[in-house]
Amino acid sequence: MSLHIAGNIVTHHAPAANNRGENEGNLTTLQKLLWKGSVHTTVSAEAIRWAIRYDWQQRGLDVRRRWDDDVEDYNEANNFDADAFIDDDLMGFMLAEGAKLEGNAAENKKGKGKSKGTISKRRGVLEVCRAVSLEPFAGDITFNARAGEKGSTSLYGTEVHATRYQYGFSMTPARMKDGSRAVEALKSIVSLGEVAGNHSRFLYDFAPASVVFRVSSDPSPRILYCFDDKKGAGVGATSLVRAVSCGDIKPEELIVGGILADGADGKKLKELGVQIFDGVKQAKEAVLKAIEAHNE
Repeated sequence: MSLHIAGNIVTHHAPAANNRGENEGNLTTLQKLLWKGSVHTTVSAEAIRWAIRYDWQQRGLDVRRRWDDDVEDYNEANNFDADAFIDDDLMGFMLAEGAKLEGNAAENKKGKGKSKGTISKRRGVLEVCRAVSLEPFAGDITFNARAGEKGSTSLYGTEVHATRYQYGFSMTPARMKDGSRAVEALKSIVSLGEVAGNHSRFLYDFAPASVVFRVSSDPSPRILYCFDDKKGAGVGATSLVRAVSCGDIKPEELIVGGILADGADGKKLKELGVQIFDGVKQAKEAVLKAIEAHNE
């Protein structure tokens, strides 16, 4: 059976805010959603995917879309190639091209049928969830002023949220053109740095403070958004403990690392037979060994 790798990440606690860009208006906002009855801030999955691709580029892997920091735009190869490029393989692509001819000019000699457009596409193997803040957003705003000539002083505000973010991912190495690229995905996720903001990227450490990995033949992750805030006592994972206790998730399929190990829920998971590590990199190495054992 195919091996499926899923993970849920919670970041370090830090203040998140978007840098103010030109023509941004008087208030720079954070994206928000209603989550469990309260307003929480959120970071898009596309922003996380951008950071993962950029990490691949910085580590010298072959990516089709290369970010140029000098011009702040992409340099892209013309051809999609999932065999050659890790981002085309793991993140997918789609190119929709319209018909070269339209209307009567596109009709064939018999006067029947018209030229059609073409689509080149590949579904991404590495699927990433939107990140959601662990704590509700209290509405913190900083007010600032930019001085100018008389009568041109600019007043503006920036929304700030001191919080942790959690997000999940899932991938199936058998669907990759090169299954070993799952290792590169895990390396990037565990060492992820800054993630894009609205206009300019702000330095918010997206490297995990704790991770939950699941290596299983079950295609459903069952661990997404499992972290919860323990109000000054770190993070917990109440729903994860319940899922293991009732048999929905086998304890031998889970690998946990980071600050979750220090709390009561981490200790409960260890008692249930889950592999628990103090560090997230230790947990990553355990996942890599599990993948290697499956491939032997």
